[in-house]
Amino acid sequence: KKLAPKHGMACLLHEKPFEGVNGSAKHNNWAMSTDTGMNLMDPGATPAANAQFLLFLAAVIKAVDMHQDLLRISVASAANDHRLGGYEAPPAIVSIFLGEELDEILASIVSGKRYNRPTSEFTDLGVELLPSFRMDNTDRNRTSPFAFTGNKFEFRMLGSQFSVAFPNVVLNTIVASVLDEFANRLEASENFDEAVNEIVRETIAAHRRIIFNGDSYSQEWVEEAARRGLNNYKTTPEALVHLCDEKNLKLFSKYHVYTEGELHARQEILLDQYCKTLTIECNTMIDMASREIVPAVINYTGELAKLIAQKQAIGLNADIELVKAQALNAKLQAIVDGIEHLRGLLAAEKMGDKAAVADFFRREMVPGMAQLRAHVDETELMMPNALWPYPSYGKMLHSVR
Repeated sequence: KKLAPKHGMACLLHEKPFEGVNGSAKHNNWAMSTDTGMNLMDPGATPAANAQFLLFLAAVIKAVDMHQDLLRISVASAANDHRLGGYEAPPAIVSIFLGEELDEILASIVSGKRYNRPTSEFTDLGVELLPSFRMDNTDRNRTSPFAFTGNKFEFRMLGSQFSVAFPNVVLNTIVASVLDEFANRLEASENFDEAVNEIVRETIAAHRRIIFNGDSYSQEWVEEAARRGLNNYKTTPEALVHLCDEKNLKLFSKYHVYTEGELHARQEILLDQYCKTLTIECNTMIDMASREIVPAVINYTGELAKLIAQKQAIGLNADIELVKAQALNAKLQAIVDGIEHLRGLLAAEKMGDKAAVADFFRREMVPGMAQLRAHVDETELMMPNALWPYPSYGKMLHSVR
């Protein structure tokens, strides 16, 4: 942001504000390591490292499944609501991609059967149900929100303007809570290897619903996720209302990450940001439409009216111009009606309860802005380029200066 103006440019951190164009975002690469630098998400080549990896993998799977709501909340914003679910962005449904090989290994652990790689020999780990496998089974599924990529996870739901702080606080806390549970169980066990085996098998069996290796964009996945009981919080208000659920208040206070008061404050701030963002966007839309687009359409319609009168005065057919003028006039009325509708909705910001305002904006303002935008887009296609007050997509994205 400081350097861009020196080169005659501006740094825009906002997610790409274009319809039908790939949304910009962050991939948050996340793993855990020991104090000596050992990556706990690295499958490794030795029996001990392999068993260790599967135990920590099981912890991540359980944490993500139990706290889908928190991961979705950690990336919630008005702008990100437009991005999630399209244009190379993962959907709002949180799931984990592991790849076919790793998924088959976990299935063999649950079923109690040995996993035999077709390309190499099975390695006996001493713990019967914990096989070895290749590390290079990396992710090629770009639709997955939370994907294993060889020796780390990629959390791909963050918008481009996001700080990575809160998503990582959430990830670290939810995984730590599961590891705390595992550690207590292992420390109380008489046979460590058997306990590891049992924990991995039970955890995978209980939380396999969060694993999905297919197309996360498909309607089939939306329906399948619903059958699995996974959350689908499509918008920020739908997600944020769960931040202060009892389980989340207990989780963060237990590990001294946030007090209950701090979590309530964060919820209030995030809701306020959502409302203010939409208020600014709505006012900007009203200003653009009222001061630039409506006058441009009026002027062009006036030119058409003059042309129609001139042609008819000398006996020429003006049906084409007349149809176009009528269509433009109808669109002009729809735009003006849309502007007035949004002006009425803005009064709701004065309501006291932020959650109620945010939900109202989600239900009324967002669809209202989308409808006005649709009318304007359709009108743009009916106007000459020279008379349209704003650059077209073609000029913004494809012009060579």
